[in-house]
Parts: sequence; structure tokens; C-alpha cells
Amino acid sequence: MVEPNYPGAVAPERERTFESVGVRLHALEWGDPAATPMVMCHGMWDHARSFAVLAPLLAERFCVIALDARGHGDSTWAAAYTWPADVHDIVCVLRALGRPAHLVGHSKGGGQATDAASVAPDRVRQVVNIDGFGPPPFPIGESPLPPMRDFLDARRRMTQRNAWRPYASLDALVERRRHQNPRLSREWLRYFIFHGAHEGHDGWRWKHDPHMGHGFGPWRPEWIGPGYAALRAPMLAIVGSENDTWGPLPEAVLAERLAHVKRLERCTIAGAGHFVHNEKPVETARAMLDFLEP
Repeated sequence: MVEPNYPGAVAPERERTFESVGVRLHALEWGDPAATPMVMCHGMWDHARSFAVLAPLLAERFCVIALDARGHGDSTWAAAYTWPADVHDIVCVLRALGRPAHLVGHSKGGGQATDAASVAPDRVRQVVNIDGFGPPPFPIGESPLPPMRDFLDARRRMTQRNAWRPYASLDALVERRRHQNPRLSREWLRYFIFHGAHEGHDGWRWKHDPHMGHGFGPWRPEWIGPGYAALRAPMLAIVGSENDTWGPLPEAVLAERLAHVKRLERCTIAGAGHFVHNEKPVETARAMLDFLEP
């Protein structure tokens, strides 16, 4: 099948890999390799091409490196998908670069990029977090800890590696994803999913590991804000103005969490939902370039 086109999406100039405790992390790269590096981390169920429109807008100033997280895109599947493992992967990439970089993350990737900057402060210059500030508080009385039997059952299922069921066509995958994210256009999703799925003899399947969404706990949302106090790098916090499937948080909740960030700038992109960088890439790039040092 011919690769779909999307206005503004630019194919990466280079591809590269990084190693992290036996996991091979695939990455896409735009811009001059000698320029200041910028590492970009996507959200859950996404992959590096989610930045295919934003990255070229930043590549005139930076060497932009977009990662496929473990279990996503063209990175290898892993035995575990804990939050600390993803954070460690990002730190391994920062160490491999050998010089301080800017860190950018969206959704889950925004939270993990922020934590990586706290873990490796000498390797991070500035952080851009795009609507990656966690979920709202749990309802009163709800426990974030699953019964031990559920945890063990989930670990057992991971050893079986059940594959995704096939979809008859790429368009069927598009409609499945658009049901979750109706603000994203079919044109964008055809381009994005073409690179996040593969076609076999019996149809189209997602590339990401079906078990990737398990294992981030135990934790509680109220731990997020205090965790930001360890961040030394300046942060630009970006959200969209429109309510969407996974964001933005209510202002009172978001403000309380961001109050723990020592050096903070905030930006709201008008007319965008949770996928700010996909819906309004030019405006998002402008805000980032105004914030980031060369």
C-alpha cells in the first residue's frame, strides 16, 4: 500500500536506535545532528510519527529526536511496562546523546519526560509538557490498588503474548481510533496509523504490544504535583482550550499540581483538545520556540 500523505508531515531525515536494559528503542530524527538535541516522547498507544508535523517546524533550530517508547511503534516489546522503566529508557537516551537536551512530551510522555528530567537534571536543559499532567483525582473511596490476584493474572497474560485481532483494512483501524479521539481527522489518522500498524496476509494489526497498558501502578493522582518539586529545569506547560477525551484537567486541579514547579511558564492553545500538537502544530511550535533556548 502507498504511504498516505498528510499536509505538513515530513518524513524523518534519519532513523536510529538506543539500548536500554535489553530493550531496543527506535527513534526518528529531523534537523542538523550538530544542533542542540530535543528528545520527544509520545503518549500511550501513540508512536514517534505523532510528531511528524511538529518536529519539522522545530528542526531549523534543533536536532529533533522522536522516540518510539518500549512496546510502541518499531521499538521492541518488553517483559515489563512499569512507569519507572519508561523513565529509565528516556534517561538512557539522554546519556547516549552525551550532551544536555531539551525534553518534550505529550500526555503519558509528558509526565515521563518530566520525571526523567528530575532523575537526570544535569542532562536536561528545559522541559515542554503537552497536556501530560495526569488524570483527575480518583473518586472518594476508590482504591488505585488492584487485588493481588488481578495483578498476577495480568502478569501471566503477558507471557502468552496474544496478538491483536486483524482488521480488514487500514480504514477500519482509522475508525477504531477515531471513536476514541473524534477530534482527530481521518486524513491525519490514515497517515499516523499507517506507520503504527502493519499489514499481514489476514489484515491490519497494531504494532504496539497488547499488554503495554498494564503495570504503571500503584500510585495516586495526588502524588503527581509534589513530585514536580524535584524538577530543576524550567517547564513550559501547554494545554488546549477545548475539553477532550483525556484533557485538559480542571483548572483548579492543574494549577495545584503546577504550583510545585519552581520555574514555570504556561500556555493555552486556542481551539485545540488533548492532541494539541496534532490539531495546532504551528501554534504549538511557536510557543515552544519562544520558550526554548537555542
